[in-house]
Amino acid sequence: MIWRVEVKQKDGTIDPIGKSVARDITDLGLGEVSEVRVVSVFLLEGQISLEEIKRIGDELLVDPIVEQYSFDLKLPLQSASHHVVEIAYNPGVMDPVEISTIKGICDLGIMGITAVRTAKQYHILGKISAKELEIITSRVLMNKLIQHVVQDPSHVPATLTITAPLASKFDVMIIDLLGANDKKLMEISKSGQLYLNLDEMKAVQAHFKKENRNPTDVELETVAQTWSEHCRHKTFRGVIRYREGKNARPQIIRSLFKTTIAAATLKLNKKWCVSVFHDNAGVITFDKDYNVCFKVETHNHPSALEPFGGANTGVGGVIRDTLGTGLAAKPLCNTDIFCFAPPDTPLSSLPSGTLHPQRVMKGVVAGVRDYGNKMGIPTVNGAIVFDEHFVGNPLVFCGNIGLIPKGKETKRVHKGDLIVAVGGRTGRDGIHGATFSSGELTGESQTISSGAVQIGNPIEEKKVQDALLKAREADLYSAITDCGAGGFSSAVGEMGEKTGARVELDRAPLKYQGLKYHEIWISESQERMVMSVPPQKIEALLKIFADENVEASVLGEFDGSGRLQLFFHGQQVADLDMSFIHDGLPRITKEAVYHKPVLKQEKIPKAAVKDLTESLCMALSHYNVASKESIIRIYDHEVQGTSVIKPLVGPDTDGPSDAAVIRGRLDSNRGIAVSNGINVRFGMIDPWGMAVSCIDEAIRQIIAVGGSLERIALLDNFCWGNPDKPDRLGSMVRCAQGCYKAAVAFGTPFISGKDSLYNEYTLKGKSIAIPGTILISAIGIIDDVEKCVTMDLKKAGNSIYMIGTTFDELGGSVYLENLQQLGSHAPQVNFKTAVRIPGWS
Repeated sequence: MIWRVEVKQKDGTIDPIGKSVARDITDLGLGEVSEVRVVSVFLLEGQISLEEIKRIGDELLVDPIVEQYSFDLKLPLQSASHHVVEIAYNPGVMDPVEISTIKGICDLGIMGITAVRTAKQYHILGKISAKELEIITSRVLMNKLIQHVVQDPSHVPATLTITAPLASKFDVMIIDLLGANDKKLMEISKSGQLYLNLDEMKAVQAHFKKENRNPTDVELETVAQTWSEHCRHKTFRGVIRYREGKNARPQIIRSLFKTTIAAATLKLNKKWCVSVFHDNAGVITFDKDYNVCFKVETHNHPSALEPFGGANTGVGGVIRDTLGTGLAAKPLCNTDIFCFAPPDTPLSSLPSGTLHPQRVMKGVVAGVRDYGNKMGIPTVNGAIVFDEHFVGNPLVFCGNIGLIPKGKETKRVHKGDLIVAVGGRTGRDGIHGATFSSGELTGESQTISSGAVQIGNPIEEKKVQDALLKAREADLYSAITDCGAGGFSSAVGEMGEKTGARVELDRAPLKYQGLKYHEIWISESQERMVMSVPPQKIEALLKIFADENVEASVLGEFDGSGRLQLFFHGQQVADLDMSFIHDGLPRITKEAVYHKPVLKQEKIPKAAVKDLTESLCMALSHYNVASKESIIRIYDHEVQGTSVIKPLVGPDTDGPSDAAVIRGRLDSNRGIAVSNGINVRFGMIDPWGMAVSCIDEAIRQIIAVGGSLERIALLDNFCWGNPDKPDRLGSMVRCAQGCYKAAVAFGTPFISGKDSLYNEYTLKGKSIAIPGTILISAIGIIDDVEKCVTMDLKKAGNSIYMIGTTFDELGGSVYLENLQQLGSHAPQVNFKTAVRIPGWS
């Protein structure tokens, strides 16, 4: 039996969700809306009595002070001034509310529940045309990637359970690769969303010719995931022919990463750098007993298509990076930096297929809040940048800092270890996420790549974290990593690189029946991790996870074969040589040209020079300067009780802080400072100068709160357009070279990083590229947090000093932007005056 329960606000109470929706509609200039009321709909399936339904409503579904429920379906009355739209998730899309509701019902002792589905019903009051209602539905109320309009709310389905053919009845799909010509190879790459170029497809073809067979679909998918730009960073590690100017002699760069980012760290050779570049996060020394790790990830493409889910899973993913570093670090705090198009962008100027920037911003902010707050991890640092060039591709940076005991920072998979998957179940969400993130967005991305969107469940990840840290203390596993891009394909493939692995895919717990073997293998469903467990410890490990109500399943064994062997219901579906997966990628050569932009000298109106009051007010109201307090306040920065210097400081705690400082341990005054540097408009003038200034900014912020230049480490996040276009790659090369110069000059090593490329939106042959953007995140160790300093003025009568010299460097400023100008000279860093440390020149 299926019961329909509707929950709504009581008459006379404020409907906060409805008010927010009404404001969104008004901001977009759609119709004349006087009020929006929202009804939450729950469909409950199972052998449940009327008395049990009433108990579920009274004790679980409503806040009795402000809400009421009913389970007698009454069709909503519609009129010219009262419109009703009901929105539900598409079949197969994971809704965390459904899972939590089932758990809550069971906790009440009501065990007959078999399935739950949810929906939102919107009652829109006001004068709205049919066309306006259609726009409101598509632009404000739903995302067609994951949701749909319920055409007939009165219709109750026969069952809520997703049904599909039994997966045990299947045929292995063989891809005809051996006889394919170049055109056919590229057709296979495109139709399969592999995003492999011709040379890569030919390398795969040559490998299987040696094996005298065609690959299965899952073998080809595995290679594509492993070789994706997202996973292998092919541009940064490939060969680049770089020229500064069209006719200049090319400079051969054999690895941009090794010759810039890694080279700076190698040259500095800081002893307190414990683990850099090879694990999920960079690790530095904290004190005599602990190390601290830091990682910042990007989740740009998913956030462009589904802002809430993209940002939500971006936070979840970077937390799992920390949990998957060494033998697991305890997450301490989050950082979040966003780049959006202005929220007042006219609807008429949006490229077809894109979401409105205001919708993107609200979804991203809500997604980050939802995950961090529910995980109980404080969000202590961040920034928001607005620029019209982010209209098709927002940038979403998510970072996490963790604490790990010394001796737990290394891991190793042993032959004979069991492959254990823990956490969430596997579904179709997130399929092709790694390869999808390695290509440009287009007007068709919402349709073609809809499966790459994921929905997170922070409550599940919190349980995984708690169980994992208990298992770590009991020394029950030898290695761990998260199921990020590529899912099991990347996690098991990376862990088993030296040993080989045998995997029984039908052992993976599924969200619903009917998944194909390749879907199970490459799904990026969230909250999953893979562990390498000695056989003699498996029972103890399974008990810990069971006690925390977390599923844990043995999928196979790291068998020492040197091959990746996949089986599904006893039938082999893949048999790949690990050395080919990890070493067979052909090294690419790309052309890069940096053209110094031809810039106009700024022109300052004489009237503005005489009276800067109006200019000051305009600057203070600019989106990039105006207070972000309304966003900062919705993030919990107090949870865990470690915050020392918080995001907002001052007597009224309403001014932005230079950097955040937390205690690494509650029983110690030793602290961790975290900051960031980002300035997109500087890069429009000179990417080299942007990199240097961002490093300078991040370092100065830590120094300003009391940190020491002797113990600051950096993370780089490059977000760029299509690196196959020489001008895009040329500017990125110059930016990376600036990173090397500044890191060496300041003595601040890089310990981790990430690049996100192909951030372009192509429509009808025209491409909108983001401005090349680098985010620099800095982490510093504070000896005594009680000696930290905040930026607010402390006492009337104190002197204010300006340190340093001001030059003709207005380029890239907010002041010039308000005058619709860029300028020609951005601020430059003078290393001779910036660094005053004995032994440095």
